[in-house]
Amino acid sequence: MKADFYETLGVGKTADEKELKSAYRKMAMQFHPDRNPGDASCEAKFKEVNEAYDTLKDPQKRAAYDRFGHAAFENGMGGGGGGFQGAGGFADIFEDIFGDMMGRRQRSSGGRERGADLRYNMEISLEEAFSGKTAQIRVPSSVTCSECSGSGAKPGTSPVSCTTCQGSGRIRQSQGFFSIERTCPTCQGRGEMIKDPCGKCGGQGKVTEERALSVNIPAGIEDGTRIRLAGEGEAGSRGGPTGDLYIFLSVKPHEFFQRDGADLYCKAPVSMTTAALGGSFEVATLDGTQSRVKVTEGSQHGKQFRLKGKGMPVLRQPAVGDLYIQIAVETPQNLTKRQRELLEEFEQLSSKENSPQSAGFFTRMKDFFESFGQ
Repeated sequence: MKADFYETLGVGKTADEKELKSAYRKMAMQFHPDRNPGDASCEAKFKEVNEAYDTLKDPQKRAAYDRFGHAAFENGMGGGGGGFQGAGGFADIFEDIFGDMMGRRQRSSGGRERGADLRYNMEISLEEAFSGKTAQIRVPSSVTCSECSGSGAKPGTSPVSCTTCQGSGRIRQSQGFFSIERTCPTCQGRGEMIKDPCGKCGGQGKVTEERALSVNIPAGIEDGTRIRLAGEGEAGSRGGPTGDLYIFLSVKPHEFFQRDGADLYCKAPVSMTTAALGGSFEVATLDGTQSRVKVTEGSQHGKQFRLKGKGMPVLRQPAVGDLYIQIAVETPQNLTKRQRELLEEFEQLSSKENSPQSAGFFTRMKDFFESFGQ
């Protein structure tokens, strides 16, 4: 079983970014393979620390981990059919430990970087969760510049290789016995330069626009579900791949129904006479129909009646849950003189058989009290 990521780093679940980074650096340096050559246990620990920090430093990954634990990164987790990417390799550790000092950023060839993932919070009603819907949303994000097709260079021109690093994005300097490699200050590690930047994006290769997207919400979706729209996040730099958009769904509380998985629960007040004599009433259900609930004679407060197949649909399955109606027996108020007389007459005619629970309770309570005098 995988260890808890917070325990791996030795921090609490409320740790902020600064605490996480401090704990991570300390443990990464302690267990780094170069400091512990040939020690397989240190190498395994180093990988655990790397994976833990890679998850917790990212707000979206951390939110998913806090809610679902390690299952958040297994295939198929969430509505989008795929979890977050796992932790990086040893190079990522060096990037986080020495990145601030050396200014290094991971980039693919030509300075292309993957765009950032986006999060969109959407609230839907229980009725919409029941039937499903196609929602239209508008998301402000950066998109590839149409003028330069993401290159950042003025149309008709192209980026040129950096003359300082000869296109590698890195420069090496010797200091005594040591040789230090750092990010090229001229091209900022991209390996290329733009002499004539695009007038529309200013050489960034992307511009900010608001996009209209269609989101399919399947019937039976649950509160807290995450839907992934691949390639709908921020545009990458210099024509790099686009990030993803994650839709986090929350279902608004309903006036009448409470949900537990595929089942629904509803409390319905009934009069004292209906509970005593029996009767029936109708309730509206989420499928747009009405169902009749038959109250049996002598029903007590809190008794549940089951309406089979009137609950929520199960996500991507033909099964449907049930609806449970719990009655709340209402004591009559604002009695007229005649009503009071009738109830007093009823009380005089009542016997223990009419109220067995209360009669039995007070009999047992009396016996309990009298036992102290023996």
